Parts: sequence; C-alpha cells; structure tokens
Amino acid sequence: MMDSTERKRVVFHLDMDAFFVSVEELADPSLKEKPVVVGGKPGERGVVAAASYAARKFGVRSAMPLREAYRRCPQAIFLEGNPHKYLHYSRRIRNTLDRFSPRVEMASIDEAYLDLTGTQRLLGPPLRAAHALHEAVRSDTSLPCSIGIGTSRLMAKIGSGFAKPNGVLFVEPGSEAAFLAPLDIGRIPGVGKVMQARLRKAGIETIGQAAERGEAFLERNFGRAGVALAGKSLGRDAGAWFSPGVSENTSPKSISHETTFPVDSRDPVLIDATLAKLSQLVARRLREHHLWAKTIQVKIRDQDFVTQTRSKTLSEATQIDGVILSTVRFLYNQHHKPNRAIRLLGVHAGSLQGSPQHQVGLFDSDGAEKWSRALRAVDDLRNRFGESSVGLASALGHGRRERVHENPSGLPGHDVQTEEEAPDRS
Repeated sequence: MMDSTERKRVVFHLDMDAFFVSVEELADPSLKEKPVVVGGKPGERGVVAAASYAARKFGVRSAMPLREAYRRCPQAIFLEGNPHKYLHYSRRIRNTLDRFSPRVEMASIDEAYLDLTGTQRLLGPPLRAAHALHEAVRSDTSLPCSIGIGTSRLMAKIGSGFAKPNGVLFVEPGSEAAFLAPLDIGRIPGVGKVMQARLRKAGIETIGQAAERGEAFLERNFGRAGVALAGKSLGRDAGAWFSPGVSENTSPKSISHETTFPVDSRDPVLIDATLAKLSQLVARRLREHHLWAKTIQVKIRDQDFVTQTRSKTLSEATQIDGVILSTVRFLYNQHHKPNRAIRLLGVHAGSLQGSPQHQVGLFDSDGAEKWSRALRAVDDLRNRFGESSVGLASALGHGRRERVHENPSGLPGHDVQTEEEAPDRS
C-alpha cells in the first residue's frame, strides 16, 4: 500500500513526439506524412535518433543501426539532423515548463519530469493542468507532445508512452498496480533484454506476475535489481535514477563521451583531434555539473572489435580541457598498438567530487581559477552559437560529428554518459 505522502504526489512526464522529426517538419512541411529517419546517412555506422510514425510502420525504431533502418525502409528520407536547432527548441520547451512548476528536470533533450504536487489550487486538478501544459507547448513551439501523469516518476513515464502520439494519460492514485499488472515486464524502464530473459526463465512475463512473486522471491533470485523491480511492479519509484525526486540528487557518478569513426582509421592527426574533441566535451559536462574529476580513462576499440580501457588517477582533480587531454594522450600513446586501425575512441571522467581542492601541476590555484572562468565564458559562447563554434585548436578536424541523440550541454539530467551508437557488429 502507498502511504498518504505518495498518494498526494503529482508527477508529469512530458515526452516530445518524434522530436527531431517534428522539428524538421516545421522547417520543411513537405516531410509530413512521409517516412523520415534522423541520425545520419543510411550507409553510415550509427543509430537512428528519431523516426517518423510513417517510418515506424516499417519497423524502424530509435537506437536501431542506420543500415538496418535502410534495409527495412529504403524509401525513407534520411537526415543527419541539426543538434543546435533541436537544442533551441528544447530550451523553448523548458521555458514553457518553468511556467507550470518550479521543479522541472530535463531528462533528455526531448523529455522532462515536472513535480506538480500541491499546485491544484493554482492549476486545477492533474488532468486540467496536463491539458493546459499540452496546449501551452503546442502554442509556444508548434510541436506535439505526450504527457503521462502519476504518483511517481515511473508511473508518469510509463503513462506518457501509452499517451502517444499527442495525448495525455492519467493513472489515478490507487490504480497503479491494476494498471501495470497485464503489461509485459519489458514495459518497466530499466528492464532490458538480458533481465527480461532471466525473468521469463523464472516464469515472469508480466508486471503483475513480478508483483505476485514479491520482494523476497525477487531479491533471492535477482539481488538488488530484484528489490527495485518489486517496488516498480507496484508503481513506485525504486532503484537507479527513479529513487530521487524531481531535481533531487542528480549529480552523475561519471561522465563520458565516445565516438565511432565512419571508417576505421590509422591517421594520427584525426585520432588526436578526436581525443581533443572528446576531452573538451567531457570537461564541459564537468563544469555544467560543478564537478571535478580525479580519474581519467580512455577507451580504444580497434578494427577487430578488441576494446581496451586504461585509466589514470590524477594527483588533484580537474575540470580543465587541457589537463584532461594531456592525460588522455598519455594513456593512448602508452597503450595503443600503432599497427591497429581505430574504430572507436572514448574519454571517461570518474571519481567525481564537488570541489577542486588544488589543481594539477600545470596551473597554480590562481591560474586554474582564471582558466575555469575563461572556459565557462567559452561554454556560454557554445550555448549561443553551437558546440563547434569555439574550442581547442587541436580539436579542429576531429572525426566526431555531434550526434543528434545525445543529451545536449545545458540540459543536465540524471545520466550524462553518452555513446555515439549502440553496439554494432557491422
């Protein structure tokens, strides 16, 4: 049973419908009703960032390899997309959301959670408030969205999925377990294919069956993940980033960026420029979250899919681009085999802390603070003119195209780890 505090919670999950495609349709109305895929060219490595509903009829889905999307729907219009344009619209959406609640969290560029608990006297009951928000987003941006309403983040997110496209769904307090019971276990966010297979092997096909087995059974068979699943199966926020409230405790445990080259490369100039670009992106994320990294890691995947990860613990934490890059270069040069072509590179920052203490030896404390101020000014310029408008000279000519499905800078969510593409075997 939910306690009275949980019953009073009102959480919205707003999810933009085929966001990137919808933005492209605003610029080019001739795309409407056509199969459109945003994310890259059909022959590229990479994944689908968004697919129009017409393309989805052919089985094209987000995170699908572009080559597979082309195989399923060769008549689709493939667009690389425009991250700066999508970020512009995302910020407009955020401005609209802020008018409805002081507690807004952008979970990604095209989805957000709002806590509207206690706003009924101002905005009316949940359904009325949701319809008002729905209309406000449409009026302010001309873009469609779907809204789920629940007593938890989890219920709101599941609800928005059922509200698509362009709808609103309210799961009333007390009806959570009944609503969830007949749904496939894979409907629970965070229950991936591997976990689904394990659950099905244990005879659990639906969320209701998980709830019936109970926490003791699930913990005994699935450990901590089972405990979280027991709570989720009843509609509660449990485990991973469903635990905190909206805008609470959102600091990441690590930050990383990686990229896959369109063609495996041995070009030392291209590789170094790509490491510089990735280091720059990681440093910017650190500054956004007011965090400093003590551990830097490089990830190298070669032409045969052999992956190495090597890390170094710094004497003092940093959030400065140049310090991260010098560490990454050292790790790469120490561990890469020169005769192997590179398929993927990644830069990872870990052991995060909320204060710099003292900066590493390249800078004294005054110099480090001056660098931090200068880099924050650079970040402001990137916010205004795009991620590639200014940066490290060594990052020029990098092999990394900014992918449209990445969470953009300026919209921190719970998970800021990003990958260029789902694991592919092409």
